[in-house]
Amino acid sequence: MALYPQARQGQLFGGDTGLGGGAGDTLPLLKHQLLEWQQRLASHQSPLFAAAAKGLTSDTAQGSLFESPRPTSLALSLNPLALAAQHLQFWRWPQPQHQGAAVYFVLDQPPHRPEPLLLYVGETCRADQRWKGEHDCKGYLAAYGEALQQVGLGSQLNIRFWSDAPAQVKPRRALEQELIRHWLPPFNKETRARWATPFTTDLD
Repeated sequence: MALYPQARQGQLFGGDTGLGGGAGDTLPLLKHQLLEWQQRLASHQSPLFAAAAKGLTSDTAQGSLFESPRPTSLALSLNPLALAAQHLQFWRWPQPQHQGAAVYFVLDQPPHRPEPLLLYVGETCRADQRWKGEHDCKGYLAAYGEALQQVGLGSQLNIRFWSDAPAQVKPRRALEQELIRHWLPPFNKETRARWATPFTTDLD
């Protein structure tokens, strides 16, 4: 079995990574479908947030989804909610809050849900620049936000940086992959197939 099993499904929330989620080749998303998708994600992540908040390092991942080594204690205990939340346009500020190597987390705190949703995990050697230019996750976030808005649901997106990440590329990326395996954030390419909504049309 591959590390991240893939399935032939449409991209999450649309046929491309633009603002509109595709041009006529996707089915409209209904409110209950989006709520159900968020609930499935929360069912996996809520115990992980609770364990990280208590400083626990036990692996609460569901079953043996991946044939891969168990995440390190750092990946298991790193709590995204303990990091300062920033607006997604943070890079427009005159003085950058973070510079250098970092691991970062993109979260949503939906007003209609009691718990946050971790949507993306990334790593960078330049925390003040990585989010400034083109980024696949930006398209997914735009389509996600529009889908919620169309059915009357809100979102509160933010990004958080962990600046104690390894300065060397290889160990930093290894930590990123451990965090992805642990949290299963839906907008990372490694896990999109797992969380892809079943109510979008298949795309080539």
